[in-house]
Amino acid sequence: MTPTLVRQHLPHAGPSPRSDGGARARDWAEIQERMLVPLYEAVFDRLEVGGGTRLLGLGCGSGLALLMAASRGAAVTGVDSSSPERLALARERLLSGGPGAGAGEPGAGPGGPGAGPGGPGASPGDRARIVAGSPRDTVDQGVPAYDLVTAFEPIGCVAGDSAGLVTLLGEAAPLARRGAAVVLVGWGPPERCATSAVLRVATKLADPLRGAACWRAACRDDLEEVAERAGLRPDGSGRVACPFGYADVDSAVRGLLSTGLFDAAIAATDQAQVDKEVAEALHPHLRRDGTVWMPNVFRYLIARTA
Repeated sequence: MTPTLVRQHLPHAGPSPRSDGGARARDWAEIQERMLVPLYEAVFDRLEVGGGTRLLGLGCGSGLALLMAASRGAAVTGVDSSSPERLALARERLLSGGPGAGAGEPGAGPGGPGAGPGGPGASPGDRARIVAGSPRDTVDQGVPAYDLVTAFEPIGCVAGDSAGLVTLLGEAAPLARRGAAVVLVGWGPPERCATSAVLRVATKLADPLRGAACWRAACRDDLEEVAERAGLRPDGSGRVACPFGYADVDSAVRGLLSTGLFDAAIAATDQAQVDKEVAEALHPHLRRDGTVWMPNVFRYLIARTA
């Protein structure tokens, strides 16, 4: 898999209004979300996702991973309760085939222009659902159980960031068939994740007195512990290189802030202060051509439902 820089963002007339939910959702979809494409590809290849797959995506956001699975032929359902703006983009991508539909460029999925789960000319929306709410809200009588559940939002950089995931998995597991695959994702060790140093800015600004305590380096057994608490059986794992590449510092700041990991820091200080300190933290990763490049490794765990 060849890592690529994020495509150059469209010029803005002034500072990005990142406090606006719609603007942040677009920053996520256009800049940040694609950083995990190598991870999605590795998982889907390993699990042979295709026409017989029924996938439930937890915290699906703006739906890029779902679109990639749908383009392989899978029937996909995405659920999220955190961002109506991201879900609106997911619906646009999956249900209407609108702008931003592809994993690489707008309107072009991995199977080529117009390729959907039904083959050439079919729309991904033919076998896709986007649901606002919890996994229970996806229940539809007469629809077969899911055979793959994904939770692609990485854990392991902030203390307590797995608590909500255990709850989601507890709701999702009964909707999957016995022995279905459940995929969890976590950050790799800090020494292999250049972005770790930038993320520490968030905890430092959010609570200067407790910043060091709030930051927590990823541990090897984090994902296994979450699986055990959710009643799942670990069944293999892997690591994937996912470098974060940006066209320039402004793109990098906008992309990173779109994750939501800096929200508490913005509330504790202000937007300008967070922008400034994140830009400074990115300086070691700035290349001569003005691009920003941060190597990272993510770990995934495949678990099985009881």
